[in-house]
Amino acid sequence: MKKTGIELKDTNQFSQFFLDYLDGKDELRDFYAHRPELSAFKDAIEKKTFPQASREVLYSALSRQYANLEVSDAVNSNIEALRDSKTYTVTTGHQLNLFTGPLYFIYKIVSTINLARALKKEYPEKHFVPVYWMASEDHDFDEINYFKMDGEKYQWNSEQEGAVGDFELDKSFKEFLKTVNFSSPVFLDAYKSSKTLAEAVLKYVNSLFGEYGLVVVDAHDASLKSLFTDVIQKDLFEHTPFQKATAVTEKLEGLGYKGQIYPREINFFYLVDSCRERIEKSGETFKVLNRDWTFSEEEMRTLISEHPERFSPNVVLRPLYQETILPNIAYLGGPAEVVYWLQLIGVFDEFNTPFPVLLPRNFGLLLEPRVVKKIKEIGWELKDIFQNVDQWKKEYVKENAQVELNLEKERNQLIEMYDTAGESASSLEKSLMDSFQAGKVRSLKILDQMGTKLRKAEERRHEILFNRVDAIRDFAYPGGSPQERVVNMQQFFLARPELIDELFEAFDPLDFKMWVLEL
Repeated sequence: MKKTGIELKDTNQFSQFFLDYLDGKDELRDFYAHRPELSAFKDAIEKKTFPQASREVLYSALSRQYANLEVSDAVNSNIEALRDSKTYTVTTGHQLNLFTGPLYFIYKIVSTINLARALKKEYPEKHFVPVYWMASEDHDFDEINYFKMDGEKYQWNSEQEGAVGDFELDKSFKEFLKTVNFSSPVFLDAYKSSKTLAEAVLKYVNSLFGEYGLVVVDAHDASLKSLFTDVIQKDLFEHTPFQKATAVTEKLEGLGYKGQIYPREINFFYLVDSCRERIEKSGETFKVLNRDWTFSEEEMRTLISEHPERFSPNVVLRPLYQETILPNIAYLGGPAEVVYWLQLIGVFDEFNTPFPVLLPRNFGLLLEPRVVKKIKEIGWELKDIFQNVDQWKKEYVKENAQVELNLEKERNQLIEMYDTAGESASSLEKSLMDSFQAGKVRSLKILDQMGTKLRKAEERRHEILFNRVDAIRDFAYPGGSPQERVVNMQQFFLARPELIDELFEAFDPLDFKMWVLEL
């Protein structure tokens, strides 16, 4: 696999906020604790405190979650190592997309494992465990109930509600599975042997990455939630996270940046059975939206104490929850994730929780040989894939046209003719000048229409070339979105089972480029 790095700013698909963070703009320095670079980890490690009691809770929870799985020595070793005070985690998280969803699901995990390796090399006396945080509590089923490959969309339709991790792989799922019988056994075996979506995702992620030591964490766990009860109390009764996150967000927006998340006074959902609905407070009463459930303050405090698993953090508090239950020093995410973490520095400070090193996951574009061939045939460099193709076509037609497309000479002659004739006519009757000017406008519009027809004729003359350009662009940006955000990994993995190993070789978690990878 040959790789070529393209600067992110040259790909025109990242926000200025995100690029400014990577560039280390001084105006953003107050919104994070560490620069995204290897040297920052010394300070992050020194500042990370994690009680031994919390390590034991985490170890026990993971032991239960992995109890019925065939686990590699690397995973077993890493779970055991989490009891050691010299062990730290580096984490990425994602929704429970079917069959991994888009490619960047895989990119996130590969980046995280590579970072753990790099840190072990830099700090050999420490141990670093790569973690995939399963977003099993998320309830946005429409975002995860499909995957796309080879231009086709494969979708599971279900009437189930609540946290998607609890969704049963019922008759409707078995019918869906029949439509994807071409899939890798890694996925089919996981789905066919599981009762819930969370169980299946744990199995296939473990099958794909267990040998590399990746530990999967399902935080939908009563014992883990018990470590977070102080935050739940402060959020529900004092609204402290709302106040802190709002203050930082307003400060960011004052610098001209747009926030990615919107804090609420209460940032928890009530999670039980097939329900995950927002909690709101009305007077002295707490209520669960879209349900007839209400609780007094005393009842709510009792619930927090006895059933912390029923309180599911939203996007404002999920990062804090993560850092509360893991000895974590780094989080790797997409551009939007990195940006919204910057809105949360005040929340972390309020709860005396060290802020991790924030790094973007690696970005990639996979090119098949036939696409590389087309790129060479049209004389492009790889960086040209990311340019504005419509603008490129216009410029190409203009430079290679057989006739003058803008009809500039004719326009000037027409303008001069109408202006001269209008001037002469106005000596007879002043209003005639307006008539000639109106005629000029109409004639120029007609001339513009002729120019458009000329340009389209030239485009037809270059139809074969432009079809190749469109094919390249459609491969890199299917449906207008970056490949890594649309295409499922199986589009390449089924014919190339060594793909994941090749990604480990190609990606560098501390080199922030768009990596164009020629298969």
